[in-house]
Amino acid sequence: MSDAINLRPTLLVPDWPAPTNVRAFVTTRESGPSQGDFAAFNTASHVGDNADHVALCRRLLQKEIGDERPLLWLNQTHGARVQQFYQPEAADADAALATSNEYACVVLTADCLPVMFCNRAGTQVAVAHAGWRGLAGGVLEATIAALNTDPDDILVWLGPAISNAQFEVGPEVYGAFVAVHPDTADAFDHSPYRLGHYMADLYRLARFRLEALGVNHISGGHFCTACESRFYSFRRDGGKTGRMASVIWIN
Repeated sequence: MSDAINLRPTLLVPDWPAPTNVRAFVTTRESGPSQGDFAAFNTASHVGDNADHVALCRRLLQKEIGDERPLLWLNQTHGARVQQFYQPEAADADAALATSNEYACVVLTADCLPVMFCNRAGTQVAVAHAGWRGLAGGVLEATIAALNTDPDDILVWLGPAISNAQFEVGPEVYGAFVAVHPDTADAFDHSPYRLGHYMADLYRLARFRLEALGVNHISGGHFCTACESRFYSFRRDGGKTGRMASVIWIN
């Protein structure tokens, strides 16, 4: 299989007021070499996809940002650790930060929320993988701390995630947030499907955490991975699916 132009990924570019030297995108599943349940652009090596297809997707992804700038891959654990330097092997972390143009930061998602960050000067970028465990565990707080700048200087974009209309959770998820921040109860609606369950709004939960830290410039947050066929969705696809790559770098 060759790296033909029709195998290039279809990219979703964030609509946010980032400096011109900050580049970012999210891949979709609309075009690429992956087949079957993983069609069409899966860069995740841990989901059971054909290894050759994954490797080709990663090469094609690398070409989108330039071969001179390697991707910083993560071994995501639904935690709050932020990787702040380049290493060739995947680090155990759920967020990555860069302060130079030496590498690009990337996280993989398929319902969890990818959150992109930059400062107004375009000298710092970061991206976080924020599912409910990561949000409750403080991955956004850890990323803001790693940026180490005035929160009002930080710009944020909330990428494709599952919407509250599709994201039913149990009482343990509700309790993990409300026990610490009672105001986050507003991000949960009672489930119409099961008694004692809730429909969780990841976007509202992320905004609550960010605004509590003093971050006021937040864009995005209007997608639904489970509703839109251009996205992978772990929940919609019964757990057998690929992952979108959210990539950000300093150009």
